[in-house]
Amino acid sequence: MAEAPPHLAALPRVAERALEQGELDSALAGAREPFVVRGLAAHWPLVKASLAGSASARSYLAERARDRSFPASVAHQGGDERLFYDGAMQMNFGMSQAPLGHWLTALERAEADPAAPTVYLSSIDIDAFFAGLGEANNLPLGDRRPIASIWIGSRTRIAAHNDVPDNLAVCAAGKRRFTLFPPEQFANLYPGPLEHNPGGRPVSMVDLHQPDLAAYPRFAAALASAQIAELEPGDAVFVPSLWWHHVEGLAPFNLLVNYWWRDVPAFLGQPEDALYNAVLAIRDLPDADRRRWRDLFEHYVFSGGVDAAAHLPEAARGVLAPLTPDTAGRIKAKLLRGLSR
Repeated sequence: MAEAPPHLAALPRVAERALEQGELDSALAGAREPFVVRGLAAHWPLVKASLAGSASARSYLAERARDRSFPASVAHQGGDERLFYDGAMQMNFGMSQAPLGHWLTALERAEADPAAPTVYLSSIDIDAFFAGLGEANNLPLGDRRPIASIWIGSRTRIAAHNDVPDNLAVCAAGKRRFTLFPPEQFANLYPGPLEHNPGGRPVSMVDLHQPDLAAYPRFAAALASAQIAELEPGDAVFVPSLWWHHVEGLAPFNLLVNYWWRDVPAFLGQPEDALYNAVLAIRDLPDADRRRWRDLFEHYVFSGGVDAAAHLPEAARGVLAPLTPDTAGRIKAKLLRGLSR
């Protein structure tokens, strides 16, 4: 496994948990801290194929790929493993589409040539792009209905970012290194633009391998709270909702399978929609008005809303009562009417 830079190698390791297959569901229930499970997916045919060599893993995927184009990120400059912004804040990679065989051939070339362009197929929906892959390689996640994705690439470095769902990530081939930061460190990670970013999520502007503490001095505080996990084929790491994670594919050929889910009712809205709407409606108001809206948000939302409804008869609480599919639908309809004006 490629050695981590000294400031990362010194970080504490993510806690490891020894779990039997049947214990995974209960271990995930309510978990709010990351943990690693060694060998969780060692029984997968995909993992066994990868241990026979990268060519074997590529053949396993090729045999199950559906007849359709696969999207991929390709670095503009050969040997650039960090998929990020360039000096003009444009992406340093391009997007292209081709059958999987084209990308597997490109990855085979990249494996033999470290100066070849980085190729990364990210967040590929397993069931939509492969036949039988998900059924043959899965984990017992109880009643969860996760989004299952596969990530296929050469050596890569993906800037620290977070996800709203919980995330269970399995190294299926190659080597993976996760560097994790607690959610409260987000400001110390200097997030980039909300809507113009490499992969649909705001990313830290700090180069984790060569942090510029003159430009990003608060990153030192983030690093002091970081943890690191290094995964071999079959190992898994649980990344809780909103934890920031920097992800590296360390081998010449790497596969990751991950599962995203939210343990909340499906009728609830997306928190980021509320964030964007607050930017639109509140952020640029005068200071005094912003403070008043902050107090209203605390009263109705962040406190849990108990005091906001306690003095009202239950039948009159409407959306101030715990949400149901019906009241959630009424809120969404009101928002749509307002945003369409």
